[in-house]
Amino acid sequence: MRGVIFDGERSVVVDDLGVRAPGPGEVLVAVAAAGLCHSDLSVIDGTIPHPVPVVLGHEGAGVVEAVGPGVTHVTPGDHVALSTLAGCGTCTDCDRGRPTMCRAAIGRPARPFSRDGRPLYHFASCSAFAERTVVQAVQAVRIPEDIPLTSAALLGCGVVTGVGAVLNRADVRPGESVLVLGAGGIGLNVLQGARLAGAGVIVAVDANPAKERLARQFGATHFVDASATPDTSAAVRAILPDGADHAFECVGDVRLVRQAIDLLGRHGQAVLLGVPPADAEASFRVASLYLDKSILGCRYGSARPQHDIALYARLYRDGRLLLDELVTDVYPAEQFARAVDDMRHARVARAVLTFPK
Repeated sequence: MRGVIFDGERSVVVDDLGVRAPGPGEVLVAVAAAGLCHSDLSVIDGTIPHPVPVVLGHEGAGVVEAVGPGVTHVTPGDHVALSTLAGCGTCTDCDRGRPTMCRAAIGRPARPFSRDGRPLYHFASCSAFAERTVVQAVQAVRIPEDIPLTSAALLGCGVVTGVGAVLNRADVRPGESVLVLGAGGIGLNVLQGARLAGAGVIVAVDANPAKERLARQFGATHFVDASATPDTSAAVRAILPDGADHAFECVGDVRLVRQAIDLLGRHGQAVLLGVPPADAEASFRVASLYLDKSILGCRYGSARPQHDIALYARLYRDGRLLLDELVTDVYPAEQFARAVDDMRHARVARAVLTFPK
């Protein structure tokens, strides 16, 4: 079968990938569509260290082909969106409703794939850049069949991360102000999360002026073009003179982390969503936090995937959550290199790979 692998030096599309049958508590999914996310590129450029060779992809949707013993919530033929969280369901964090903190879900890649007799690793317990993948049952979230799978693919990462950061981690309240630094795939979902939460002033900042149209469509009330503004902070302050109640850093740039903190108002909180290099360090004035300000990390939108992904699917069907608008272009998997180039040059909000028969 086809898949996209990274061997430590280069990423290639192969057609001789194998995957084992699902074991107890596992699901075999025929992947129909998978979104290309910056986290996939971060494995390739080394920002996210990962054992190799690895089958890439972590944002996908497809159809259940087979289930292992003990799986009852999905059956063959069901449409599912894939979560990257393979939580155990029994540890203290899972029991507290915090599966993103489950140690079984963090940094323990399995090796269900093979090529030329050699095992290959999962990425994010998912590996959606393959015609078929094996995931833990908890990662397969059943969705209505009338949701296009090219759009449903985005539920499992970009949407749950961005919208979840607003609704779950930051707990944005109606009328509060929101600042979003970076209007890419994650930032757009933060914007629509802020809109869903009933935020008042929602300011998007990006260095690409072409992103203004989408940013406003997703919920921004104001847009600051960082490429045309000598002092971005001053431009934001002109809109939010008392600072932001919530600032979301969605790029992974330590300079923007500092900017997010500096632009907070009293009792404001900065939520860090971008992924800088693992050894990156950010600085800030300690005194700037004494007015009850906070800096929050956020993993995977602090999500409960079986609940949240199903909720977002319902919001999409109700016309309240945008998915189709996120998909700029759809590429057959063989055009992976082209999709990567388009993403690196900011030509797309989200590129989606497909596996046509």
